Amino acid sequence: PEKFDKVWGKQLKAGTAKRSKDLKPLDISAGGILAIGEDNVGDTKAKILNMVRPNSALYIGGMGARGKNFYNDICSAYGYEAEAKLVQDLYLDGKKEEAAAAVPTEMLELTNLVGPKSFIAERVAAFKEAGVTVLSVNPVGPDAAKQVEILRDIVDSI
Repeated sequence: PEKFDKVWGKQLKAGTAKRSKDLKPLDISAGGILAIGEDNVGDTKAKILNMVRPNSALYIGGMGARGKNFYNDICSAYGYEAEAKLVQDLYLDGKKEEAAAAVPTEMLELTNLVGPKSFIAERVAAFKEAGVTVLSVNPVGPDAAKQVEILRDIVDSI
């Protein structure tokens, strides 16, 4: 979310200017996996984030030809140009596991909600500051409903 305005701001402002005033405000959606827990740090956090690496590699590396991949372009625009190129090269060369391993950890940390409650609150505040109005999350762990309940409490407190 910290780079949201740099990547999307100009287009959103232009689109909003053309949008009918009769429409309700535009919703901006973001999210990823959700895993709130005081133990979700270090190696535990890395293991949780590793669950999304294959899917991230598919999108960054495999959703189009070189030069024609929306998700690769977005990853590059977010500042991960070299990493996006590497993921795509590996993926398109059939090295899917290596491509998954090459997905930038920092990007996964910033685009998913994994960690202690205080960290999740910081991330939710960053998403809100960026203009996100809808968090679309995929809770992981033994009690998905509890994860969503905790997230709702965090959102309501911000």
